[in-house]
Amino acid sequence: MLRTAGVAVVGEMVQRREQPHANTYLGPGKVAEAKAAAIACDANLIACDDELSARQERNLEEALGLPVVDRTTVILDIFASHAGSAEGKLQVELAQLEYNLARMRGLWSHLERLGGGIGTRGPGETQIETDRRLARDRIATLRRRLEHVKGTRAVQRAERERAALPTIALVGYTNAGKSTLLNSLTGSEVGVRDRLFHTLDPTTRTLRLSGRPHLMTDTVGFISKLPHQLVDAFGATLEETRRAELLVHVLDGSAAEEQVAIMKQSVEQTLEEIGAGDRPRLLVLNKIDLLDDDGRDELRLRHPDAVLVSAVSGEGLAELGERIEGELAHSLRRVDLLVPYADGGSLAELHEVAGEVSREDTPDGVRVNALVPAQMAERLSRFAVAS
Repeated sequence: MLRTAGVAVVGEMVQRREQPHANTYLGPGKVAEAKAAAIACDANLIACDDELSARQERNLEEALGLPVVDRTTVILDIFASHAGSAEGKLQVELAQLEYNLARMRGLWSHLERLGGGIGTRGPGETQIETDRRLARDRIATLRRRLEHVKGTRAVQRAERERAALPTIALVGYTNAGKSTLLNSLTGSEVGVRDRLFHTLDPTTRTLRLSGRPHLMTDTVGFISKLPHQLVDAFGATLEETRRAELLVHVLDGSAAEEQVAIMKQSVEQTLEEIGAGDRPRLLVLNKIDLLDDDGRDELRLRHPDAVLVSAVSGEGLAELGERIEGELAHSLRRVDLLVPYADGGSLAELHEVAGEVSREDTPDGVRVNALVPAQMAERLSRFAVAS
């Protein structure tokens, strides 16, 4: 993760304790050891693979004589560097402001210009109080903007729901190959790179199975101990996951089994946190092109219900399409309709959504027999032929 943030790691240190030290996270002896190691390595930054309290961070910096960042700070920094859309930038800025508000030590004085200059500071108000107030004002502004984005997304989602197309969300640990899989399945050209959190904004593309269109969304990658600030800030993005009819859980099948188990547990935990724990899901083990035959056989034994695929070579994608169809079969209804010739719009929609349609021209209209999404079946029930 530090390499993704552009940091060269020159050394690591581990301490096993029942619980972190309340003041310095590490014990006093380990702090002294860390300081000596940092001097020996000529390090200019200390990173902790856990979330530090404001007090722990401040005390560690004083004891070590170096800047100290925690896991959440590193993740937020990566998100900030990868945010491309206006929405993504708003979400990252909100998460950073909320996280740093408790750690504020004159960090936000550059925001004074947002307050309008003269008249923004009350009598006796200290600089830190001014900075905190400006940060809170900025947080309120960002929340209002994101609420507007949420409303826009709701309108777009309503249009998609009216189309009654089945929805699928790709979820999984960061860098599991979700974007590459989306491209391979849908023929799209979503940006792909071998780095953590490359995808921050949800990307929806059309997936055709047996001629029937489905909507597949690539979502932000998860990670163990995902900061709750990100879960809150990316609420509009994660809404796509909560509403999907099927979650395709993508795991890196080429990773060590212990690592696969950790990644799987992290994703399951995050899905529970965002309220998507009850959604139907299908496990997909990606990157099998990096495994030999023995490695693939071992994966099948350990994960008998999973689909093994390679988004790069295309192996297993046909089976994955079949499994997705099978998982979504319950959402389809068989309809027998007589559609008047004058209602050409409904006929066109049937052909688009149903894929394979059995039709017969009659004097009263077009007799249609097809499998369609339940919502669409209800909408067209006025054309139903009595059995």
